[in-house]
Amino acid sequence: MVEESGVNGLSLRKLAERVGVSRTAPYHHFKNKNELLCAIAIEGFEKWHKAAEAIFKQTDISPREKYRQFIYGYINYAADNPELYDLMFGRSIWKQNTATESLKAVAYPSFQSQVTMTKEWQRLGFLPEGEDSLRLAQVTWGTMHGIARLLIDGVYADNSPIDQMCETAVNLFMGIEHQIES
Repeated sequence: MVEESGVNGLSLRKLAERVGVSRTAPYHHFKNKNELLCAIAIEGFEKWHKAAEAIFKQTDISPREKYRQFIYGYINYAADNPELYDLMFGRSIWKQNTATESLKAVAYPSFQSQVTMTKEWQRLGFLPEGEDSLRLAQVTWGTMHGIARLLIDGVYADNSPIDQMCETAVNLFMGIEHQIES
C-alpha cells in the first residue's frame, strides 16, 4: 500500500480492509500508524543490510569493486524502493522525532556499520587515511543519499547520468592513488 499510494495513503483501517480482517485487528500488532510505518522501515533497513552484506562477503572481487558495488547497490536500492527509502530516511518518521526504539536499534547500527567499513577501507588504503572516519562516512553517505534523492525525486528525466554520478563518487572517494586492486 505504501508503494501504491505513499505514506499518506496508508491507514490501519485500509490495511485491515485489504487483508480481510476486522478494523481493529491491526491494533493488536501496532498501537498506531506510526508504529506500522516504523515496522515497515525496519524491514527496509534489514533488507538493505542483507544486500550490503552480500556485497562485502564476495571473495572473488577486489575491495575497490566491493566499494563500487556498495555505492551502486545503495542508489539502486533507493530507486527500486522509493517509498520504502522515504520511510527509512525521510521526514515522516525522523523529522517528527517519532522513531520507535526498535527502529533506532536497526537504523543506528546500519550507519555504524558504514563507519566500520570506512575505517577498514582507510586501513587498506582505499580511502584517505588522514580523514576522520566518522566524517568521511557521513560525507560518503550524504553523497549517496543525495544521488538517491535526485533520482527518486525525478530531478533527472531518465537514469542515464546516475551511473556516471555513481562512478564519479567511487573515483572521488577512492581517489586515483587509491585504485590499487587487491
